[in-house]
Amino acid sequence: MSTPHDPGVQAWLLRLRADVRQPAQQPRRALWVAGHEIGSLQDSLARQLPHEALQAHGVALQGRAQGWHLSGEGDATQQLDALARVLRATGHCGPWRDEQLAVCNLQGRRIATVERGAVRPLGIATQAVHLVGEAPDGRVWVQQRARDKPTNPGMWDTLMGGMVAARDTVAEAVERETWEEAGLRVAELQGMRHGGHVLFERPSDEAEGRGFMRERIDWFSATVPDGLRPDNQDGEVQAFALMERGQLIEWLLQDRFTPEAAQVLAAWLGW
Repeated sequence: MSTPHDPGVQAWLLRLRADVRQPAQQPRRALWVAGHEIGSLQDSLARQLPHEALQAHGVALQGRAQGWHLSGEGDATQQLDALARVLRATGHCGPWRDEQLAVCNLQGRRIATVERGAVRPLGIATQAVHLVGEAPDGRVWVQQRARDKPTNPGMWDTLMGGMVAARDTVAEAVERETWEEAGLRVAELQGMRHGGHVLFERPSDEAEGRGFMRERIDWFSATVPDGLRPDNQDGEVQAFALMERGQLIEWLLQDRFTPEAAQVLAAWLGW
């Protein structure tokens, strides 16, 4: 079985870590709302948003020395909602989910929420959770993403991976996503532990490639007892597999897993 000292693993790890920490490809400036820096916006995208559309939604977007400043009617959440709707109306938004995510300032204080589909175009930091599911005999449960997923369709993933919604604590997100994606209750699992976190910062394909992903993934591991089998509940998973570690490593090195899952599984393997 490959070890972290193998030349092939070392080369793969270097490539993975370069992939998940990339600078913006085009100039971006800080995005401000209600006196807080909360994300970033590509200059070309900001300038393409019609003034009339912004005005119709009760907001204005002004370029200043410190960055792009959003102002207008209502509080920060209402202003960001208006901006998200302008992005959607002009075709510059990611997939619209009707799901609110937390918006924090640089000090980590939550100051608003925003539609999930707008976070990448606006460079807003997000939080996600992943679960590595182990079988008692040492094999690992993995899932194959549905072919119609907007990101990484058909690729392989950890047993569970999902966003922390604005309404969630991290523990609540783990509980909800584990049920929705794998049909398992956290209380049924054994040895649940928080393994750590991985960070992503790189350009996003959303908004015609003018988005930017900033994300912290907290990952957990647990044993799925014999007799329990994953059973997808939300239609976002097309298959599950119980995989020997050797095959898992082989597929990692072949880039069959999403970058997020690859980073989490590398951390779980102690790489």
